[in-house]
Amino acid sequence: MRAEITHDAEQVRQSLALLRRRLDWDVANDRLKELNAKAEDPTLWDDPETAQKLMQERTHLENQINALSEIQTDLDDSLELAEMAEAEGDDAAIDDIQASLSALREKAARAELEALLSGEADGNNAFVEIHAGAGGTESNDWANMLYRMYVRWAQAKGHKVEIIEEQAGEEAGIKSATVLVKGINAYGWLKTESGVHRLVRISPYDSNARRHTSFSSVWVYPEIDDNIEIEINESDCRIDTFRASGAGGQHVNTTDSAVRITHVPSGIVVQCQSERSQHKNRATAWNMLRARLYEVELQKREEEANAKAATKTEIGWGHQIRSYVLQPYQMVKDLRTGVESPSPDAVLDGDLDQFMGAALAARVGGEE
Repeated sequence: MRAEITHDAEQVRQSLALLRRRLDWDVANDRLKELNAKAEDPTLWDDPETAQKLMQERTHLENQINALSEIQTDLDDSLELAEMAEAEGDDAAIDDIQASLSALREKAARAELEALLSGEADGNNAFVEIHAGAGGTESNDWANMLYRMYVRWAQAKGHKVEIIEEQAGEEAGIKSATVLVKGINAYGWLKTESGVHRLVRISPYDSNARRHTSFSSVWVYPEIDDNIEIEINESDCRIDTFRASGAGGQHVNTTDSAVRITHVPSGIVVQCQSERSQHKNRATAWNMLRARLYEVELQKREEEANAKAATKTEIGWGHQIRSYVLQPYQMVKDLRTGVESPSPDAVLDGDLDQFMGAALAARVGGEE
């Protein structure tokens, strides 16, 4: 059998072995049977909160077990076909099988990373906030490029993206934007993107074609459900209403429907202008504030476990997590993990998995 096929098959086997250990295969299957039996109990929904938790656990466990089983089946089928193709001397079929095994190896590696998403809120939807740093049009344009990058990443994963608020720049780009990414493990993947992102390029807004450095910050926090209780004293909050702005803002509403809530003790500010109704925007803003305060608590727990800070910093030099260099050479480098890509265009088009995966593995490794 070809060396490449043997190598890829061994890599998949190793991933499967690791996944089985992490999942505790026999225990997981017994637990799924138990959950399935409980789900058939007609009295289950007498307690909606307990029922919801049970169904979420069942879905998560079922997805993990099914993913592992599918990878094992695909591996067995591919190896069987490879033996038949080699016996018949069918080189074209062998090439196809090799390509399939390479894809299966990547799928298994991703499943390994998915298995690391065991945090309290990793499976939740995620709010993504983007803020331009100092620098006017340059930074506003860079913030807009990041905004597009995350939307493209989410769409490629089959996630839904809901625009919560957007403030347009005076000449181009955006001053800030908040989107809600809805999908399985959205927060688990996106949480490693929080930090300052740095861009180096020849400015399209500079008539002298000089090289500029721009900064924008990204802040990611999980959407939380009503089962997670976050106490907020309304007297600690300042609520402002204003007219929706941004691209197409005049079509959102012509009244003060947008809502901004400032939590004075923490300094956290959230705002929503996605709906015509001030009432709906206010409800969404309160949910965002609860989510932000919850995320702060998660960060505190992680800091205690890792003995390191993971807080918001100044949007500028010395605080960036990733650099995107378009001139004089082309390179994207994550300063936390050392992962590099020579294709910034692909990265800015949403190809972020290698950076997210490495940061997630490093983060979990640090916790262990």
